[in-house]
Amino acid sequence: MSKVACIGTSRALVVLAAVLVLSVTVPRSEAARAFFVFGDSLVDSGNNNYLASTARADSPPYGIDYPTHRPTGRFSNGLNLPDIISEKIGAESALPYLSPELTGQKLLVGANFASAGVGILNDTGIQFMKIIRIARQLKLFQKYQRRLGALIGPAQAQRQVNQALVLMTLGGNDWVNNYFLTPVSARSRQFTIPEFSRYLISKYKKVLRRLYVLGARRVLVTGTGPLGCVPAELALSGSRNGECAPRLQQAASIFNPELVQMLKELNGEIGSDVFIGANAFQMNMDFISNPTKFGFVTSKIACCGQGPYNGQGTCNAASNLCPNRKVYAFWDPFHPSERAIRLIAKHILSGSAQYMSPMNLSTIMALDSRI
Repeated sequence: MSKVACIGTSRALVVLAAVLVLSVTVPRSEAARAFFVFGDSLVDSGNNNYLASTARADSPPYGIDYPTHRPTGRFSNGLNLPDIISEKIGAESALPYLSPELTGQKLLVGANFASAGVGILNDTGIQFMKIIRIARQLKLFQKYQRRLGALIGPAQAQRQVNQALVLMTLGGNDWVNNYFLTPVSARSRQFTIPEFSRYLISKYKKVLRRLYVLGARRVLVTGTGPLGCVPAELALSGSRNGECAPRLQQAASIFNPELVQMLKELNGEIGSDVFIGANAFQMNMDFISNPTKFGFVTSKIACCGQGPYNGQGTCNAASNLCPNRKVYAFWDPFHPSERAIRLIAKHILSGSAQYMSPMNLSTIMALDSRI
C-alpha cells in the first residue's frame, strides 16, 4: 500500500473513531483520564466557598436544579461546564481543590482549581477580596502533583498529568471587572481597548506556557463570551431594547481572534496541538441572537436577579426567580443556565471548525485513544 493510501486510511480511522465516540457511551476506561480545571466563575465548582470572598454562590437559589437541589458554589442553577464535560467523557466531576473531600482515590479523578472573580491579571477581581489568582492556581496544581505522587508514585503521577484533559477559562473578568469596572478605570486610562487586548494576550501566553511546563498536554482554552450581551451589562448600559453594550462587544471581538492566533503560535512553538481553542463567543451568540430556535423564551432577561433584565445586584433569596430555568438562556446577571451550558458543551464535544480550533473534544479523544 502506498504512503498516501496509508495516510488516508489513518485519517479515515480517526474520523470513524470520533463518530463512534459521539454515538455511544464512552467506555469507563476513558474515565481514568484525569480532568483539571483552571479559571473563573464560569468553571468554579466551589473553591470560593472556602475563602473570605464576596464572589460566592453558596446560598439559595443557586443549585436549585443541582441533583441535591442545594447550592454548591457553582454559579449555575445546576451543573456547570466542567460537570457537563465530565459527564460527556464518562467521568465523575473533579472536586474543588480546597474541598476537604479531595483525598485518597478522589485525587485520581483530577481537581478543579478555578476561583470566581479571577482574571489573567493579578489586579483583576481585587474587589472580591480573597480569590485564588491564576498564578496561585498553578502553584496549587504543583502541590496537587506532589500529593498525587505520594499516592501513586512520582512517575505514574507524571503520566496521569500528561494524559489528563485540562480546561482553562479566563479573560472575561479582565474586561468586565477591571477595564470596564468603572467608567474611567486605571486600566482604561493606561490602554486603549486594542492595546489592552494585546497586553492580556501577552500575559495569557505566559500562563499557558507555564501550564505546559507543569505537564499539561491537552488543554481546552475557552475565549470570552459576548461580554456586552449578558443581562448585567444590558442593565448597566441602559439598553432599551436588549441591544448589547457596544464597547464590551468590541473588546470581545478583538480579544477572541487574538487568543486563537496566540494558541496557534504556542502550538507551533511546542510542535504539537496542546492548546485547543473554543469559540465561546459564537457558541453563546447562537442562542443569544435566536433564542427561540434553541427553545428559550429570552436571552436578555436573567432567571434570577433584580432590576432591568434581572441584571442588577446578585442572585439571592430575595431576587426575582423564574419558575422554569430551562427556557432562560441566562441563570443570573452574568452566567448562562445549565441548559445553555449544555449547548456550549455540545459544541466543545462535536463542534465544527467554526467553534473548535484545531479540533473538537471527540477528535481529541479518538486521537489519544490510539496512543
